[in-house]
Amino acid sequence: MYISETTVRVRYAETDKMGYVYYGNYTQYYEIGRVEAMRSLGTSYKEMEENGIMLPVYTCSLKYHKAALYDDLLIIKTIIKELPTLKISFDYEIYNQENVLLNTGSTTLIFINMATNRPCRAPESFIKKIEKYF
Repeated sequence: MYISETTVRVRYAETDKMGYVYYGNYTQYYEIGRVEAMRSLGTSYKEMEENGIMLPVYTCSLKYHKAALYDDLLIIKTIIKELPTLKISFDYEIYNQENVLLNTGSTTLIFINMATNRPCRAPESFIKKIEKYF
């Protein structure tokens, strides 16, 4: 299992009139978490795309536990529980600065060969970077 943590501060533009983070913004926090998780593994979406692989989102689910508020410092915990094959799944836990669980969710992305627009196996170079965690 691989676990990555990153932080982001809630900006005013991400909140509604009540000062709560607008519900649709949590998927953006998930993206921040998974991009930084990939980066911490020594790769990036940009690198994958330059090598002809794209990673569209296949599924996304989320559950709200408590509201995040303007100026909260969010801790995004991103977890990869299984070694990727044709797809990669990420689980997320978002906490505030008081370590209160605010949101949980998951996304599954599929490795797509950009030349054929068909699913493909995870790049071997990426597997070599992540397999030590499994």
